[in-house]
Order: sequence, then structure tokens, then C-alpha cells
Amino acid sequence: MKKQQVLIAGLGLIGGSIAKAIRKESEHYIIGFDVNENTLHFASNHGIIDEAFTTFEEAALKADIIIISAPISETIQLVSRLDDIPFEKDVIVSDTASVKGSVLIAANGLSNKAIRFIGGHPMAGSHKKGIEAAKEHLFENAIYVLSPLDNATEENVDTLRDVLSATKSNFVVLQSDEHDEMTGVISHFPHLIASSLVHQARKWEKKHSYLPKLAAGGFRDITRIASSNPVMWQDIFYHNQSKMSAMLDDWIVEMEQLKKLIEDNEKEEVITYLDSAKNYRDGLNEGGRGAIPAFYDVIVDIADQPGAIAEVALILANASLSIKNIEILEVREGITGALRLSFYTKEAQEAGQKILKQRGFETMIQS
Repeated sequence: MKKQQVLIAGLGLIGGSIAKAIRKESEHYIIGFDVNENTLHFASNHGIIDEAFTTFEEAALKADIIIISAPISETIQLVSRLDDIPFEKDVIVSDTASVKGSVLIAANGLSNKAIRFIGGHPMAGSHKKGIEAAKEHLFENAIYVLSPLDNATEENVDTLRDVLSATKSNFVVLQSDEHDEMTGVISHFPHLIASSLVHQARKWEKKHSYLPKLAAGGFRDITRIASSNPVMWQDIFYHNQSKMSAMLDDWIVEMEQLKKLIEDNEKEEVITYLDSAKNYRDGLNEGGRGAIPAFYDVIVDIADQPGAIAEVALILANASLSIKNIEILEVREGITGALRLSFYTKEAQEAGQKILKQRGFETMIQS
């Protein structure tokens, strides 16, 4: 493949991770633009980029491919600035915003004939932020959505996909409206719900001062995303507001129906409701249906003493079993252990449980 001059405009967690992946897996020339000079120094000093710019227009003129990685409103501002850049060749432009409609409307309004715009959204992230948190494997096996405008050819899409293949993502092409509706359902709306649950707990704390000490386990899991960047999420909600409003309407109707089932003590209907939700949720990670990782978990009861976790990890390592993730559970709510181990396959899960049982640990398979 032809060596490309790739501009990453915005070197935060997402842009920095894309740059690191491309740099590691290919010989493309990476240009970095950011308004923060410290970020550029870090990227240059750590070999993440080949060349640094603090002026967007200067950087863009050198690029064959431009990937704008900034908050949605800032992305739209940078897109608008493309119109006045005197490109001497066609340039592929993409972005990483989690809402596509607003960005593609702005891109579609450009009069610069040199621009071939392909919306993009790598569906992965981290609770950390900034170039220091960037990882070349951040998007490995994640869904990466591409939404090309009419001015982008199939060849343009293939070129962009080839460059981004370094991320080891799974690419899918979607129209902007269907992307925004689906991400609204599985990403944006859950954040609203998580925040509302936290507010509900805060209000009940006025009555039960001990409540925060009990807010562990399931509550922390389901509300964890409420700790994300509020400014970023307000920007997302603003640019996807019509779909957020419609989903809130649906949610209110759903809660009214559930409220009636509870008040009327409709036992069988409530069981059916919960069972249906369980079956659908459990099926999301089976057979490649969805982007939810198919982790296979084992709960392990361990003693609260130094070296306990290391002992478990060493046993599994000696058995050549790789752990995908390890989590110390915050409370023991209806389960027998305090350590959750996630394996890559069901076979590894079963083998891990077997060997830990043989070594005297109490374990439980968690589906």
C-alpha cells in the first residue's frame, strides 16, 4: 500500500491511540496537530508522531488523510475551516465523533471540491484521558463505524480502512441517522439513566445517611459511566438531542408499565419481564452478535491477605491460561467470591475453574 501522510488533528486519548496504532503497524508518516503544546511535545518525544503542528491549516496542507479527533462541537469547527484550505490534491477527511449527524451535515455543506469526507466512530474508550493514556491496542476488536458522504468513493473508503486497519478494529459502514439512533440506544441513553440513578441515590441519602456505605456492587457497576466527563457528554446529548428526547419518552412509558406491574403484584409478568431482559442481554455476546465482549468469568473466593491475588494469577499462568481481565469485587452480594477473573474462551474458563478447585479455592462460574 502507498505510504500516506496522515494528520491526526487532536491528540487526546482517541487521536493518540489511533496515531500509536498506525505508527506501530505501518510505515505511514504521522502528522500531529493539537492546540496544547505540551501534548505535542509528549507525542513527539515518545515517537507517537513524526511531525508536530499548532496550526491546523498548515498541518492539513501536508496530509493525504486527515482524521479529526476532537469533541463534537470542536470537530464541526475544524471541518468548517477545511473549506478555506487550498488543497492541491484530493484529501480524505474523517472524524471520530460519537454523533455523526451534526458532523456530516457540516461536512456536506463544504464547497471545497478536494475533500472526500468519511465519517468515523471507533467505539471504544477509557476512563482515562489525554495523550498519556493513549494505547495502540485501544480499538482492537472494537466496532469502528464508517459513514461516507456521496463525495467519497469506494476507493477512498478502502484507502481509509487500510490505514485504520492498524487499529485491528472491526469495520462497519452505516448511514449517519442509523448510527446515531443505535449509539443513542446502547451508549448515550444509558449514560443519562446512570446519572439519574446517582441523583436518585443522592436524594435518598438525605433520609438514610448510611446509604453511601451500601452503594457498592451492582450499584457501582450500573452507574460507573456516570463518572465520565460531564462537558463531553453534554456535547453528545446536544448533538443527538432529538433521539435522546424520543428515547426518554419511550423510557417513561416503559417505567409506567413496569410500575403498574409492581403495584398490581403481577408476579408472573414481572418474572417474564426480567427473564426476557436477561435472555436478550446474555445473548448479546454470543456468536458475534454484538460488540459486548464475550468474557467468560470465574468468581474466586480468596483470603484478604498479601499475595492472595498473586497466588491465583501464578496458578493460572503455570497452567498457560491467559486472563483477559481481573477485578476485585467490592462487596460479596449473593456470590461466593471476592475476585472476578475473565477469560477469553469458555474452554479457558472451565479449565481455570477446574485447576483452582484442585488447589482448594472455592469458585463459581458466572454467566
